[in-house]
Amino acid sequence: MEKLSTQPYKGTRDFYPADMQLRNWFFGVVRRVLETAAFEEYNGPMLESLDLYAAKSGEELADKQTYNFTDRGNRHVAIRPEMTPTVARMVAAKMNDLTFPLKWFSIPNMYRYEATQRGRLREFWQLNVDIFGCDTYEADLDCIIAAINILRAFGADETMFTVRINNRRFFNDVIAAITGKTEDDAKAVSKVVDRRNKVPRDVYEKDLTALGLTAEQIAKLDSLYGMSVREAAALCPASAGAGELLALFEMLEKLGLDRYCVFDFGIVRGLDYYTGTVFEVFDNAPENNRAMFGGGRYDNLVGLFVKNAKISGVGFGMGDVTLENFLITHDLILSSVGGAAKVLVTRFDDVPYEEYLKLTETLRAAGIVSSLYLGSKKFGKQLDYAVKTNCTHICVMGGDELARGVVRVKNLATREERDVPKEEITKAF
Repeated sequence: MEKLSTQPYKGTRDFYPADMQLRNWFFGVVRRVLETAAFEEYNGPMLESLDLYAAKSGEELADKQTYNFTDRGNRHVAIRPEMTPTVARMVAAKMNDLTFPLKWFSIPNMYRYEATQRGRLREFWQLNVDIFGCDTYEADLDCIIAAINILRAFGADETMFTVRINNRRFFNDVIAAITGKTEDDAKAVSKVVDRRNKVPRDVYEKDLTALGLTAEQIAKLDSLYGMSVREAAALCPASAGAGELLALFEMLEKLGLDRYCVFDFGIVRGLDYYTGTVFEVFDNAPENNRAMFGGGRYDNLVGLFVKNAKISGVGFGMGDVTLENFLITHDLILSSVGGAAKVLVTRFDDVPYEEYLKLTETLRAAGIVSSLYLGSKKFGKQLDYAVKTNCTHICVMGGDELARGVVRVKNLATREERDVPKEEITKAF
């Protein structure tokens, strides 16, 4: 019989304990930032109706990028490729029982069937941050502040990342003013603009020409990419989106957060459901210069489930792969993730087993990560085990130490050791 492969499915990862320690550390940082800002955690099912994604994420994602199948009840289902449609469904299901505005977040795993590349895998974990029930730019601002504060919590500064911001309402109004096209036509133009930096210039121009834009109109569109928010807003002063952009940037300036943010007319976000503010966070490092994550306002999504529902939403998603790449690129991962003590209690034959168990449980009761060496090995082997498992300290209690009522504590980094009274052992770390 042919042996099975030890490799995980393409685009997925195994997480060994060291990998999990890193993931738990950076997700722990994210949770602390969001919970401090009064966001509450939720989750949803791994499987959803395929129609949910076809209706609001676009046919390309639903048809080509989902893992989907027909179940035994002849229902067409998909493994979730994103979380926004799920949270909108959840809000719609209990909209009469919830207190708005809602500030929610989740960190679920997702699956997308697509070509794997740096920062993009088929299975990934994604932070999702959403605010429901606030119609003004204030919710947009709150989400952008949360995104900035998450990266700052890891030690990132304005030289390392930039938040690029636009507004879909403003974008549509500008396209209409330049070309005279309808909102649906503007949506088609937005798809081309969204790919602008991913295709050759001649392809970009050809795609716009195919949509009916003249060379003069393309030139006018190009001029917007280098404008400040005030210069661009002046082109369409009656646009509601222009007003939202100006209010947003004015407040960012007053908070001193404008150093992290720029207006970028080329940011439109590819998904169909965005209706207002949109933004993407870029890594500024030359070796990793790319959009890490983004989001925006999607005022019409809850209405998919409840007729005449008027609950606005705004949010963003951040993948674990791109976050980890950012932290590695800028050397923001702590050399000793977490930094807490990890203790190995070593054993000798002349001390009763229960004495070691009591010592270990005393440490654990005080919240100190500790392990009692399992089995019977020479002290040198136990010390080697402590080093290889990244312990910070060892506790040594042989017959002599037991008789004197002390425990010898050794710091494996500094090699310092000292005798500590058993009743004071929890103060030694």
